[in-house]
Amino acid sequence: MSIPVLTAVTDRRAEASLVQAFESADHGVTVVRRCADLADLLATAATGTAKAALISPDLRRLDRDALARFAVLRVAVVVLVPADDEDAERRVRQLGVVNLVRLDAGAAEVAAVIAQAVAAVTVGTAPGDLADVSAAFRALPEMDADFDTEPGDVGDVDIPGRVIAVWGPAGAPGRTLVATSLAAELAAAGESTMLVDADVYGGAVAQALGLLDEAPGLAAAARAANNGTLDVPMLSQLAREVGPRLRVLTGIARAERWIELRPAAIENVLALSRRLALHTVVDCGFCLEQDEELSFDTMAPRRNGATLAVLADADVLVAVGAADPISLQRLVRGLSQLAETVPGLTPAVVVNKVRSTLLAGDPEREISAALQRYAGVVPAAFVPFDLKGVDAALMAGRSLTEAAPDSPARLAIRRYALELIDRPAPALRRRLARRGRFAARR
Repeated sequence: MSIPVLTAVTDRRAEASLVQAFESADHGVTVVRRCADLADLLATAATGTAKAALISPDLRRLDRDALARFAVLRVAVVVLVPADDEDAERRVRQLGVVNLVRLDAGAAEVAAVIAQAVAAVTVGTAPGDLADVSAAFRALPEMDADFDTEPGDVGDVDIPGRVIAVWGPAGAPGRTLVATSLAAELAAAGESTMLVDADVYGGAVAQALGLLDEAPGLAAAARAANNGTLDVPMLSQLAREVGPRLRVLTGIARAERWIELRPAAIENVLALSRRLALHTVVDCGFCLEQDEELSFDTMAPRRNGATLAVLADADVLVAVGAADPISLQRLVRGLSQLAETVPGLTPAVVVNKVRSTLLAGDPEREISAALQRYAGVVPAAFVPFDLKGVDAALMAGRSLTEAAPDSPARLAIRRYALELIDRPAPALRRRLARRGRFAARR
């Protein structure tokens, strides 16, 4: 049976010659439409009339987001690369494309690559049945990690680092304080660390550390990742160095810019950050909703996609809750939602703002008993409410580690950071297995 194929090749003469060759002999491939641009190509692919797309690397607006859409539609992508264009080949490989063929290859060779690509397409549900907000980027093949720069050239690790996602429910439980302090403590302990602000609702890492909002940060890294130009050296340049062994990717300056943080790009940024630092601490958004009203439109951008992408890729999940009745209730509900959102990853609960004025008796004992009873978890750390130390850090635009080294809150987070260093990172196969379970929920 002949494979229906769409084409969008910028070299019209080469495209016409290839189409004619397919028509003149039986190569098992039939070109059903020659598309004018990427929009035409995606629209036609969405109709289900083709199983593969034959495209040029310089096709306008070809990025990871577009490739994710093809993956959701289960349309294999084959790129025709000019024989002498190494930059084009590098870019498409960084985008995640694995099926490449030379532009001057014969029709038989191109047809063989198309058949191989179609056979390797990830089997999933039909478009329109997808309810998982970040299914699109997870449908992409694994990114090729063979960059020109070795890990030792920029960072100091020879194995991929781990991602530590810091999440908390609504109500300002102190998620950013814990994330910045945890990153600072890891760096102070001699561990190369990247702090990423991926909160699409109200990121405040830049303000907490006295950095300019105008710094490009994560938005610039995501744009470069989406275009296939982000590599380890570029990421190291975009990440501000705020201290020994500590880099920061600041978040978006305005909440309405959330659309710039696409899940496919975030996944690429985290993959490269693993090569740049031993620990990547990510300050996540609070919301885990999967935009059910948009679930039938697999092409629609979704605000919580960045948060879910981080959680899907995380090796360690830190759930932050404040030590008051309202916040603890939100934390219990949030932990239940996390169990559904991130199956197989047990969160480490950090209770922040612990004080005796709100709870009778020993607050740590009372909170532990409540969380064990209603959520089935034992807190990993209790952070005392230290208004003086936190205010000093905010006023100075520094972390607690620098501004208030004797703060009880700082010392509590330091103890947890040292425990985290001693704990081995989850095996890569376990993380990939969890991502596979996410994809299976589509």
